[in-house]
Amino acid sequence: MSDVIQSPVTQLLQQQAIPFDVIEIPLSEDKKPIRSLEELLTSKSLNLNAVVRSVVFKADSGSYTLLATAGGGRADWGILRKHLNERKLRMAEYDEVPEATGYVVGAVPPIALPETVRVLVDKSVRQYETVVIGSGVLGYAIALKCKDLLTLLAGADESEFVKV
Repeated sequence: MSDVIQSPVTQLLQQQAIPFDVIEIPLSEDKKPIRSLEELLTSKSLNLNAVVRSVVFKADSGSYTLLATAGGGRADWGILRKHLNERKLRMAEYDEVPEATGYVVGAVPPIALPETVRVLVDKSVRQYETVVIGSGVLGYAIALKCKDLLTLLAGADESEFVKV
């Protein structure tokens, strides 16, 4: 564990006594995370595909859904719309993400979210022993055991939501 950052994510992990490591992600001059994490993660013996991306969608009904997915697959829009029982669905706009989740793009975790955000977990997340998630703080990520993440996501729907 590390005291480098404090966020709702690290607080939740500490409250649940879940071990984790904080990974500092260097920011570019315009304060955006570096685009290629491969070298950084390889240096920490982590698989680039084990990064759990948190993709936020907005439905016509106004509700927000976060899809947690690992690897390089893309969301299957048809499956998502059917599962959510929504006719229209789109990716949330850049400025809608913090409004919906409380976190900025590039730091959104699949945990420690407002109750108004529905969470879906793609089965791809299960492929890795250790996963990397957003920390809630731009420029930092969290590495933890997949089984611990899935315990925290126990209330989320899990299925195949991604096409490879």
